[in-house]
Amino acid sequence: MRCVDPYSQRLFDVVDRVVDDWLSARADAVLMRAGRVTGVDLIESAKREAAATVRRDLADLLALDVFDQRRNPLEILRAATQPLTRALRTLGVDEVERDEFQRRSFPDDIFDLCPATWTDVHADLAEVGLEWGAWKAATVLSRRRSSTNESDDPT
Repeated sequence: MRCVDPYSQRLFDVVDRVVDDWLSARADAVLMRAGRVTGVDLIESAKREAAATVRRDLADLLALDVFDQRRNPLEILRAATQPLTRALRTLGVDEVERDEFQRRSFPDDIFDLCPATWTDVHADLAEVGLEWGAWKAATVLSRRRSSTNESDDPT
């Protein structure tokens, strides 16, 4: 994917590079805690579906103008855990223990797969995600100021 701005491009490139390993690590952690080694094909299929969803949805989001973006990239990563959740349920894996913040913030995340922050996905996303968010906020503020100034112009 080629993005119009460098911040979106960098974010997409890093997510694209790390998403497969992140999904594998999350699924493997749940399976290890449960002592499960069966259902590998189902989990692999769910990981492929989730990774493809992240890439598609993130590309679609970042192709939109900032004023038209109604989701954020972390939301896309969180939603992409649903195929893994379905697969783990199908395998009969028990829900994991979660703290109050996790239960309140991600009520459907019964296997603790959702990232709360960029670093929950990968350390390389911390800076990139922050830069993208700052760029988006600055872009929105700049445009709003410009449109306000233009409407105040008496000419």
